[in-house]
Amino acid sequence: MSQEPVIEVRGLKKRFRREMIKSDYTTWKSLLLKPFSRRRARDYVTVLNGVDFAVGAGRTLAIIGQNGSGKSTLLKILAGIYKPDEGEVQVRGRVASLIELGAGFHPEFTGRENIFLNGTILGLSKKEIGQRLEHIIAFSGLGEYIDAPVRTYSSGMYVRLGFSVAVNVDPDVLLVDEVLAVGDEAFAHKCEDKINQFRASGKTICLVTHDMGAVEKYANEVVWLDGGQVAAAGEARQVIDAYRQKVAVEEDAIRREETRLEKAERLQAQRWGDGDVVIEDVRLLDGAGAEKAVFNHGEALTVELDYRLARPTEDLVFGVALVNAGQVVCWGSNTHIDRAELGPAPPAGTVRCRLDRLDLLQGTYFLDVAAHAKDGRAYDYLKRALSFAVRSSLGDEGVFRPPHEWGLSGRGEG
Repeated sequence: MSQEPVIEVRGLKKRFRREMIKSDYTTWKSLLLKPFSRRRARDYVTVLNGVDFAVGAGRTLAIIGQNGSGKSTLLKILAGIYKPDEGEVQVRGRVASLIELGAGFHPEFTGRENIFLNGTILGLSKKEIGQRLEHIIAFSGLGEYIDAPVRTYSSGMYVRLGFSVAVNVDPDVLLVDEVLAVGDEAFAHKCEDKINQFRASGKTICLVTHDMGAVEKYANEVVWLDGGQVAAAGEARQVIDAYRQKVAVEEDAIRREETRLEKAERLQAQRWGDGDVVIEDVRLLDGAGAEKAVFNHGEALTVELDYRLARPTEDLVFGVALVNAGQVVCWGSNTHIDRAELGPAPPAGTVRCRLDRLDLLQGTYFLDVAAHAKDGRAYDYLKRALSFAVRSSLGDEGVFRPPHEWGLSGRGEG
């Protein structure tokens, strides 16, 4: 017989009301004559629309999605802060949550007093809180500040206290929002250790985060919310990959539009040369020949240059360079270095440089392009002609990832 889920969500809908002032006046005179004539129109925004999922005991669920997708609202419903408008939500067992910075704290109370306040809210008796008090204080690392009013705390101190209470009340379910990102590195390690202890002891964790690294590290399963609906749910790696693909497509569309709007200015900025050859346009294409501004690590990339000869020349070299945000040239070459035989250049044409694999690591990069003579004399040099991004799920450090493999053998075995 299968164990009953700890968290069950069925047909969940949540909407919020917003009010808009109807402007039925158009002049100061009409406003003064009818000061109370403005009417408020009620409008509703649906934040969650038919959400379904279940989480078993001892599982860690990550809820991902872009801003405004409904992640935090869903977590607040699980915590009992909001009530659903439609559908059913069941969370079995004692719930501890760390959702909003300072939520449940009284600003004029000390940290010690707020421990008792929070513990009471979470269902503990005064005696039970007293038994855990010293451990909570020690875990928070607040020292003498535990007896200072929490209004004097920094955001990181709020997180320390809130997380310390949440994880030391022995909850069955822990709900955590992005606020953990506020803590310092040392406390982040303590939180990581505590979450791992929770997982090992069979606790259920529900985590909302934009950090895909944390999702990969902790989550058994993932729910991806998009526009208040479940876009995908299931095994962490598959859902993360689908989410990243959608984000990359949207980011690419935004970057291409920015590039289109800035291209005229960019083609004039940081440009030099004698003008015998003019580079009229620059494009980045993917393996299918579509113009693109966000590439995945390892995919093909083609640089296209449209040029025009202002006067005939036979001493013509085309070059490209990929530069990172730190002004480091990651790679650069030209038709002379590569001994590329392109033949006589027509008065107007297009030059293409294809990279079968883009082995740059994740980051933002810039493209420099040039037409010059073999002795380096510039006909037309465009610095930062285009910008583009590389996305990768790899954890390597540096700029590029060369093909490599690992091996192990005993000494003397070759």
